[in-house]
Amino acid sequence: MKNLDEQFAKDAKALFDASVDELDAASLSTLNQGRHRALEEARSPRRDLLRWVPAAGVAAAVLIGVMVTLPGPGNIDVMPSAVADLEILLGEDSIEMFEELEFYSVLDVMDEGDDVG
Repeated sequence: MKNLDEQFAKDAKALFDASVDELDAASLSTLNQGRHRALEEARSPRRDLLRWVPAAGVAAAVLIGVMVTLPGPGNIDVMPSAVADLEILLGEDSIEMFEELEFYSVLDVMDEGDDVG
């Protein structure tokens, strides 16, 4: 099997060399110019910048995710009341008492007025 692979490689190289030897000057010149353009583009600094584009995209996505999940300065006071509301709704206290919360707050205000000492 190894001998067949070696023979195939030799035959392929011989065919390739023969095809290169048969190329005319115009084709060789076109291939050479293309090779030089490719080498210049590979050396350009723009290519180095493009390498960082995916990393910058990931960093921006992480930053946006952090900004969305963390509360801002105005939202810090809102969060405890929202948690308290959720605790009231999930608690075992009677909801009927909360329906007449205004009545109880009036009683509380009246009760504070009676302590005039």
